[in-house]
Amino acid sequence: MAYTFLKSFLTPLLMLFFRPKVTGLRQVPNNGGVIIASNHLSFSDSIFMPLVVPRKVTFLAKSEYFTSPGLKGFIKKLTFIALGQVPVDRAGGRRSEAAILTGLDLLKEGNCIGIYPEGTRSPDGRLYKGRTGIARMAIESGCPVVPVAMFNTAEIQPTGQIVPKVRRVEMVFGEPLFFTGDSRDLQVLRESTDQIMKAIQKLSGQEYVEMYASEAKAEIMKERNYLQDNE
Repeated sequence: MAYTFLKSFLTPLLMLFFRPKVTGLRQVPNNGGVIIASNHLSFSDSIFMPLVVPRKVTFLAKSEYFTSPGLKGFIKKLTFIALGQVPVDRAGGRRSEAAILTGLDLLKEGNCIGIYPEGTRSPDGRLYKGRTGIARMAIESGCPVVPVAMFNTAEIQPTGQIVPKVRRVEMVFGEPLFFTGDSRDLQVLRESTDQIMKAIQKLSGQEYVEMYASEAKAEIMKERNYLQDNE
C-alpha cells in the first residue's frame, strides 16, 4: 500500500519536472520473475527507474540505508521501506550469500527485482566491473535479465546532494538476456556477468573499466588524502 501510494504521488512530479524519456520499456515482462540490471550513477536511480516500470520493482538495498542515525536516517529508512526495498548485508562471504538467497526467493515468488551489478555508484561516470551475484541468481532462477541504462541522474542528484536539480532524465531498456550453466563454476559466472555489463555498456555508451567501482573509490579517496596531506 505504501509503495502504491508513494508511486502515485511521485509519478506526476517525475513527469512534470524531469520529463522522462524512456525507450524499450516493453522489454520488461508484465509478470513472472525478472531481474532489471542497471548502471548506477546516483541515489535517484532507485527512484526514477521504478516509477516508470509498470510493475513493482524491489531492490536489494544495502542494510546501512535502513540504520542511518538521526532524522535524515529515519526519513531515508521510511522512503526505502515505502519503495519496497529489502535490506541486505552485502559485505561479503556468508552475508553476500544471504543477499543472493533473498533475491532468489523474491524471483521464485514472481517478483521483479532491481540490481546494480557494479555494487555501488560509479565514482566518475564510467562503467565498472560487475559482481557475479547477479549471474548466479539469473542461472539458478532461470529468470531473464533486462539491462537498462540511466542517463543524467548524476547531474540531477550528485553524491551528497539532497535536493535534485530539475533536468530531463532518460532510461533505455535492452532486450532480455537468459543464462544457463553451472552456477558453481566461477568462470561461467564471470562470463555471464561480463555479458550483462557489455549489454549495459552498449546501451549507455559509458567507458568500461576492468576493475570494481569500490576499488576505484578507494583509490580516489587515497589520492585525495595524499594531496591534502601534501598541501
